[in-house]
Amino acid sequence: MNARTQITLDPETQRRAQGKAAELGISFAEYVRRLIASDLGQPQQKADVSIIFDLIDEGPPTDIARDKDKMIGEAVWSDYLRKTGRKASNARNSKKSRR
Repeated sequence: MNARTQITLDPETQRRAQGKAAELGISFAEYVRRLIASDLGQPQQKADVSIIFDLIDEGPPTDIARDKDKMIGEAVWSDYLRKTGRKASNARNSKKSRR
């Protein structure tokens, strides 16, 4: 939502500001908006990014980008075993320990 604001400048200041805006190839209004944005700086972050990424602090570190296929496979296999009431076979367990 935009708010309309009225300001009063002395004629010399307004002339110089309009000239500067013209040099930059932008409108006077855009020139004023940029000056204000520059003066105010970036808005403060509302939330700490760690609330998104630091969800778990237990267990070994993981590299999801590198290990996602293996991790998804293990999760699907564990879910299958849980749903069927089966236990992991020794062949599957020995494969895991060799990796």
